[in-house]
Amino acid sequence: MNKIIVGLGEILWDIFPERKILGGAPANFAYHVSQFGFNGYALSAVGNDLLGKEILNSLEEKNLNYLIETTDYPTGTVQVTLSGAGIPQYEICENVAWDNIPFTKRTENLAKRTSAVCFGSLAQRNKTSRETIKKFLKTVPADCIKIFDINLRQHFYTKNIIEESLKISNVLKINDDEIKVVADLYGWKEIDEQELCMQLLRRFALDIVILTKGTEGSFVFNNKETSCQPTPKVHVADTVGAGDSFTAAFVAAFMHGKPIPKAHQFAVEVSAYVCQQHGAMPKLADAHIELFR
Repeated sequence: MNKIIVGLGEILWDIFPERKILGGAPANFAYHVSQFGFNGYALSAVGNDLLGKEILNSLEEKNLNYLIETTDYPTGTVQVTLSGAGIPQYEICENVAWDNIPFTKRTENLAKRTSAVCFGSLAQRNKTSRETIKKFLKTVPADCIKIFDINLRQHFYTKNIIEESLKISNVLKINDDEIKVVADLYGWKEIDEQELCMQLLRRFALDIVILTKGTEGSFVFNNKETSCQPTPKVHVADTVGAGDSFTAAFVAAFMHGKPIPKAHQFAVEVSAYVCQQHGAMPKLADAHIELFR
């Protein structure tokens, strides 16, 4: 499978109390996609410093394709601790390399060959990266799948950023906490979550909206059908990267021609598996990978 799928945004070290783990949604997403036979690319920036070199070495060890520009800004890290419920709590450095991802000729050439791209609101804290995201999505082929995996946990967003992102996307991935924020922004507080998803689908001419609700399950909406799946009861080691693996697995299955309910079921299984591991980028079980062979 020679199709290119890109995760565009922040590449970070997740600094846990006892270990370093490569993190950031684009790397997590691209890594999981690459395990399903696609060319998964992480597109970001690192500083010309020791931490930047460590990250590049880690990407090499993962056998992950990447297009990482080097900038004069420091690479930066994210300090992650887990709550008692296994929910990650983040503290992210400001004004770091991945805030300043340039749009270069290499980036433009990659965009022209991209079949699907996933980006979030966290990668849009800085004007440079916001402009790169816009240019990248304008350059991709007309049939490219453009996923806005909204991330409002860090509050690096505005209503304008959300709207501009939705206008250049055709797939939205959102969770139950994030949809409450969006409902507040639009004054839709009295509307239930499923109707909110349909409102967003219609208002922004989206093809698909994916809603994850933790232990309450998940939903996938388009104009023709609604798919719902329960959350498997598993022992959770941590939830870092679970949402990225869900999105990656859904997109991979969908691009392999699986109908939405089958792609949804597969995404739930992969995400549940990742939750049982430590770190955002574990090697998936052979049974998951075999689906595409």
